[in-house]
Amino acid sequence: MAGHLARAGHDVAVYNRSEDKSRDWAQKHRGRTYTSIANAVEGADIVFSCVGADRDVREVFDAAAPAMRQGAIFVDHTTASAILARELAEKAEAADLGFLDAPVSGGQAGAEAGRLTVMAGGAPGVFAEAEPIMSAYAASMTLIGPSGAGQLAKMVNQICIAGVLQGLAEGLHFAARSELDIEKVITAISKGAAQSWQMENRWRTMTEGRFDFGFAVDWMRKDLGLALDEAQRNGADLDLVKMIDAYYADVQAMGGKRWDTSSLIARLERSGRA
Repeated sequence: MAGHLARAGHDVAVYNRSEDKSRDWAQKHRGRTYTSIANAVEGADIVFSCVGADRDVREVFDAAAPAMRQGAIFVDHTTASAILARELAEKAEAADLGFLDAPVSGGQAGAEAGRLTVMAGGAPGVFAEAEPIMSAYAASMTLIGPSGAGQLAKMVNQICIAGVLQGLAEGLHFAARSELDIEKVITAISKGAAQSWQMENRWRTMTEGRFDFGFAVDWMRKDLGLALDEAQRNGADLDLVKMIDAYYADVQAMGGKRWDTSSLIARLERSGRA
């Protein structure tokens, strides 16, 4: 994402907790690297963060905010909690900073291709200022609502993906057990109501047992946990999510913590051989 910003002509400064990653980035792109967050964000018009979990976002924001100029914007692309988004929005307002919670969808492939989807929460004016800059790496950007709405929308995204992947895993498993030609089955059904991005892009790798395509099971469980926590607050019924989260726990126990999310089929194949 930072590389796309640099290629778009923006003056980019980067910081990563792993200095090796910063140095590798600087060898490939025009930009400056720093060994502290405060130095990296000094004088910036807009600061982007994309880290792991709530505690990481808070740590980065608390280090960046005092060094940012008044009127600058902090955009967080991490998938985190809506509670944290609202907390940081309040802190940003008190410091005369703009803030967007703006989680992304599209995975590693989308980031590399500059085709991410951004779902944002925050003030319309702040979003309007950040949108043309985010277009360097995003194909779709939508302001969902006030602070926290972006994170809630990302939870909806992950809920839907989890359901699609489990359905696809069971369908492929059923086809294999029925001794069908799976490629012919996919050709027949992928242009109808069963069609999905996951079906078109993951059916073959799932049947081949290859699960090295980006978004890891560990991260999906973190995201589903956020949705389940939020559901306890808003009263939503997420029985399917609870079930699939438990299935991902099974995949983790199989050694698949870093497998991608399509690895749900591995659990079925194991049970089918038992």
